[in-house]
Amino acid sequence: MAHFEKRGTKWRAQVSWYNPQGKRQFKTKQGFLTKSAARKWANEMEVAKDDNQISNQDPIFAEYFKDWYETYKIPGKSNNTQNRYKHIYVLLQQNFGKTKISKITRRSYQNFMNSYGKKHVKDTVYKTNGTIRTCVKDAMSEGLVKINFTERINLTWNEERSRKIEYLSFKEVQKLKKSLLKDITPSYISRYMLLTIIYTGMRPGEIMVLTWHDIDFKNHTINISKSWDYDNNKIINYDSDEINKKTKNRSSTRIIKVDQNLLNILDQLKVNHHERLFIGKDGTIPSSNAVNKVLRKQLANNKIKKDGFHFHSLRHTYVAMLLFRGVDLYSISKRLGHSNMSITANTYAYMLDELKQQSDQQIVNILDQI
Repeated sequence: MAHFEKRGTKWRAQVSWYNPQGKRQFKTKQGFLTKSAARKWANEMEVAKDDNQISNQDPIFAEYFKDWYETYKIPGKSNNTQNRYKHIYVLLQQNFGKTKISKITRRSYQNFMNSYGKKHVKDTVYKTNGTIRTCVKDAMSEGLVKINFTERINLTWNEERSRKIEYLSFKEVQKLKKSLLKDITPSYISRYMLLTIIYTGMRPGEIMVLTWHDIDFKNHTINISKSWDYDNNKIINYDSDEINKKTKNRSSTRIIKVDQNLLNILDQLKVNHHERLFIGKDGTIPSSNAVNKVLRKQLANNKIKKDGFHFHSLRHTYVAMLLFRGVDLYSISKRLGHSNMSITANTYAYMLDELKQQSDQQIVNILDQI
């Protein structure tokens, strides 16, 4: 039953309920100009009581976000993911201070995202907003807020800061491959790793832990079932509970078809007598920095200028070669180990836009011939 009280010229309303422990709880709001306005609010609270969506708590927005991600999101996640949540927490502290979550409006949140978008690229803006939106949805289910103030927000971003994915042209890839193969010996482990990513598009972490048991020379396939965990410096299997908690991506486990040229190249490494392919005679695996150093030297030798180009960039190059040679996006997505095509499309949106422009011009050329 709601209670109403007039204080001066304003009205005050209070509703009560019992929590699961049988303790009576109260929620009060004052400052209503009319009793009918107070009654309207009380009626809304009564409905919320019936739906178990009422609370007398009103935490600070930023602190609620911190408690939320530490409870529901951080456990079992990688260091990079944890740092992303912590970064958003700092953002909320800086922009909303000690403002209670019930006081955040759609307008104030829109202003925050407008300011944030001026300095960040599209993908970052969407990820940040998506994380906060999920948090606020949970706050609604707990009865802390009545509306999700993150919905129907207009997202903007800084196009100038958007980094286009760097990749090599087909001719540049051919030059690089020829250079990597020149005078190659089984002690040049980094070169073999670079050749493998050119031919397969595998993730660098997947290449680092590849074993002879993963390669089927008869059927020309590579079984990809594990990767290197950079956070904890260890091998982790894709089908283990540990990595599925982190990535939620069983699609990373896959078998890809490869050509005989790559198999012939890799076969040279058997003289090193290790179960894993990319271990030198000294028993060590080249680090990403070591592989990048070799890559930069090879690019320079071939007068290929690509600032910031690195080991992982060759995975992007692999995608570019397939896309521009007409391989469909679904097949590429499966070879990359993405859980769905939308991830591939979002990651390589720039390439797809270039491809669309080429296709549009082809269509125009065809129509001109009618």
